[in-house]
Amino acid sequence: MKRWLFSLIAAASLLLSGCASVVDSNVTSFHAWPADANGKSFVFAPAREQEGNLEYASYAQLIRQQLQALGFSEAPDRKSARLAVSFGYGMNTEQVVVTRPAYDPFFYGPGWGRFGPHPYGFYGPYGPFYDPFWYGGPMQTTSYPVFLRRLQIGIANADDGRQLYDVVVDSDGNRGGLAAAMPYMVRAAFADFPGPSGVTRHISIKVDKPGDKQEAGRPAPPQEK
Repeated sequence: MKRWLFSLIAAASLLLSGCASVVDSNVTSFHAWPADANGKSFVFAPAREQEGNLEYASYAQLIRQQLQALGFSEAPDRKSARLAVSFGYGMNTEQVVVTRPAYDPFFYGPGWGRFGPHPYGFYGPYGPFYDPFWYGGPMQTTSYPVFLRRLQIGIANADDGRQLYDVVVDSDGNRGGLAAAMPYMVRAAFADFPGPSGVTRHISIKVDKPGDKQEAGRPAPPQEK
């Protein structure tokens, strides 16, 4: 009984996440953030394989908006910048196996189903109090894809490369597409910046409705749990 009940709860959670109105992320940051770094200029420092990449440029724009909303300004080149910003991203897929009760024709009798003929009576040959699931009835197994998304952002001194801020954002869901989740993951990365160091926070951000426009550069208010 407990086995199929827990499995059913897990399956319901997956289904609800598909139509959820929030994007949940686990955010872990480490930093040694100096007070005099606030409001300074920054420049992006892409890796060689990221140069000229359109996906990278799209996500860089999201990070740029958040930094500018925090009072930072973008420098024209690294020589004139105080801070260097780098970031990486990716997505993996895993299969989650869910076991749930299967339909038992004997529960309703071998007729046409629940509302068809019932040679043994409406409740089948076992009477009205028979519960096939309680006594280990037939089970069926279904697998669901779960997409594991990650964003890592680092901020360092532009002159000597000393790391000042490093944040990792992990988010998952049963719908693919890193681009759709990235705006909310970037907002989560800078929620309460610089935030506590060495602490993992669970942050939920409401998904924008169709037709809504996020005010340029304005971080959405997160709900931290």
